[in-house]
Parts: sequence; structure tokens; C-alpha cells
Amino acid sequence: MRILGIEVSFTSVIEELIAHNGPKLSYGKQPMGNELFLQSHGLLTEQGVESIDISVKQWQETIGFFPVSEKSALPFDIFSAGFYLLSRYEEYLPHVKDERGRYPVSESLGYKEKFLQEPVVDIWAYKFKQVLQKHFPDIDFPNKKMQIHPVIKAVEPFAYQQKGIFRSFIGYTSDFLKFKIRQLTRRTQVILGFRRDPHNTFKWIINRAKRSKNKLSVFFLLGEAATFKESLNTHRQKFKMLIKYVNDYKEVGLLFSYSSLHEYEILKTEKKRLEEITNRSLLSSMGSHYLVNLPDFYRHLVELEIKKDFTMVYKNDIGFRAGTCTPFLFYDLDYEIKTPLVVHPLAMTTAAFNDKSEMEVNKIIESMMYSVHKVNGTFSIIFSNTDFSPNTSKVWKKVFSEKMFQND
Repeated sequence: MRILGIEVSFTSVIEELIAHNGPKLSYGKQPMGNELFLQSHGLLTEQGVESIDISVKQWQETIGFFPVSEKSALPFDIFSAGFYLLSRYEEYLPHVKDERGRYPVSESLGYKEKFLQEPVVDIWAYKFKQVLQKHFPDIDFPNKKMQIHPVIKAVEPFAYQQKGIFRSFIGYTSDFLKFKIRQLTRRTQVILGFRRDPHNTFKWIINRAKRSKNKLSVFFLLGEAATFKESLNTHRQKFKMLIKYVNDYKEVGLLFSYSSLHEYEILKTEKKRLEEITNRSLLSSMGSHYLVNLPDFYRHLVELEIKKDFTMVYKNDIGFRAGTCTPFLFYDLDYEIKTPLVVHPLAMTTAAFNDKSEMEVNKIIESMMYSVHKVNGTFSIIFSNTDFSPNTSKVWKKVFSEKMFQND
């Protein structure tokens, strides 16, 4: 019970259940006696993955699905519903992928039924907590607090520096042909060392983050960039020094390149390169373009002994892709096993706000943070280092400074 923070044990032996003197409940089709009973929809006992007809109903201030009879202490089977969302059951079903091969938000139950912005699994857990407290008032629930864990995706850590002679020449030629005189001047000033590279915002980021107890993870790309504009020579010493600088204060993770997501050996090579720079084992990863090709990508991460993944988000839509704001273990539906890989859910990326005003941005973020606060979950948003560049809107600097580290 990760959300409620209590330990539970399971038994399928009736005699063991009867003999147990502490709090206990049964979960199945029928109650065995007068014990606390939660009725099963049946999903957890099924094998394989099949299309399921789901009817979403209003349940007080939230929603529920997989309704059960009045015999049950709860009107919905929250264990089956939670499993459906957390296992990403729907992503195993046949669906049309987008241009990057991603699972599109429009296919998800949360989007179709308009509960994407609610951490419904956490809400259900707290409804379950109320039932447990009523029946077993002696249960000691630990005090949990909301955590804030911002994430930085550093695809293009430099705009002009560390590009090498060939890439810089192409950049100059492009600026000249498009008559971008101001950009030509800026590029020259940065390369000659008269001006700070506008994308190198890491000193500003670290200065704000190192004064805080809140976690921060910064993901660097060491493999091939998706576009020529974003690419740089990652073997250069200054790039390695930047990674080491960030790693001295906060966690450095690896943004796996798009070409590596289907190739285990490339994943392994990129992981080794980052570990050689940081002299530490890689703990956290993110897939390029937020591509999670289930179950292969996560199986590769398990094999590489990566502990946490931060790809569980929709790039252009706001909400909880897995219905939760609490990190959870990846469950391999094909093999029907719980893995040690912790999936870290994220509420949004800054790319999802491209057409929003500063007022709208603040309103949405405050609303989402309040939803997470109510269930003592973890609030995470993915920024880009370029969000804090001097020539971009100041809205993300304010959000990062004032909301991500507001408790300090």
C-alpha cells in the first residue's frame, strides 16, 4: 500500500484468515462471514490482455468504474480499477500510434471520460482509508506530506557553444541566408566568450535548487539528437564538466536517445557513457520524446538495473497518464510479474502550455498542485533548460522559483 504507507500481507488459505487476530478483510466474489468485504470485479484473476467494456460512473466528488454489489464496503472494485490504470493495461491493447510511435492521449480512458487531471487511484486509496479507519480504528497510518520533484530535460544544453566547426558553420550560413542579423551577432559573441550561451541556464537552476530540500532531476542526452539543430559534440570536455557540475548538487539522469529506445545495446552504451562521466551508477532515466513502448522499453530498463523512470507523461496534454501522483512499480502484464523499476508519474510538461497565458499557466498549475496536495502525493513537472533562457517568457522562471521550492 504505497499510497497509504501501510504494510499488508495476503493469503488464499481461509484458515489463516480466520486465525488472524489483527485487522483483516476478504476480497473475492462473496464474503466468507461478517468480515470487512470488498467485492472483486474479476480482472485481477484473469490471464492475458483483452479489450474490456468499461462504464465510468460518478462517485461522490470523483469517478469510479468496475461497479460491484451492495455487499461490498466500497461501490467499485478499486483494486481492479487501480490495476487497470497503473499497469497501463490500455496501452497493451491495439491502438493507433502517433507520428513518434507513442500512445496518444486521445486513446486513454482518462481523456475520454475527462478524469485525466485527477489522481483517481490516490483518491480511491483515501476512500479505502476511511473504510479501514471506521472498521479498524487502531490502525496507525503514517503521516505523509506532499512532495515536489521538478524535472529538467536538457536536450539542447547549448545554443551556440560546443557545436563544433561544422555545426557552427551551418548555423552561421542559416542565419545569414535568413537575414537573422541579431542572431548572427549573438552567436559570434557567445562563441568568442563575450556573452553567456542563452541555453546554458544551469547555474541559475542550481542556485535556486541547491537551497531547497526538494528533489530535482536533470536529464542529459548523450546519444543522437532528433534534429541537427539540437545536436552537439557530447564528447567535449566542457559538456562533461557541465554534467559533473549539476551532479555535484542534484541528481543527473539520462535522456535515452530516440534511436536507442528499440535497441538494448545502444541503451547500454549510453548508460555506460553517463556513468563514466559522473562516476556513479545511473539511477534515473527518461525516454526521448516521452516514448514508452510497453513492455519492451521498461523491460530493458529492468535489465539495465535502472531504478526509476520519468517517461510516464503526455507531452502536449495535462494530467496523470497512469491515474496516480504516487511513484509505483512497473508490472509486466505479459509475464505477470512485479518488477523493481519505479515509474515516476508526472503531471505535465511545459510544452503542454504553448498556447496558454501566464494567468492560465498559474491557474492550471495551482489547481493540479492542490489535487496532489489533497492526497499527499508527488507533484512533478518537466521543464526544459531553454524555458529559462533570457529571450523566453519569464513565466517558467517564476513557476520554478516560487512554486517548485515554495516550502523552503
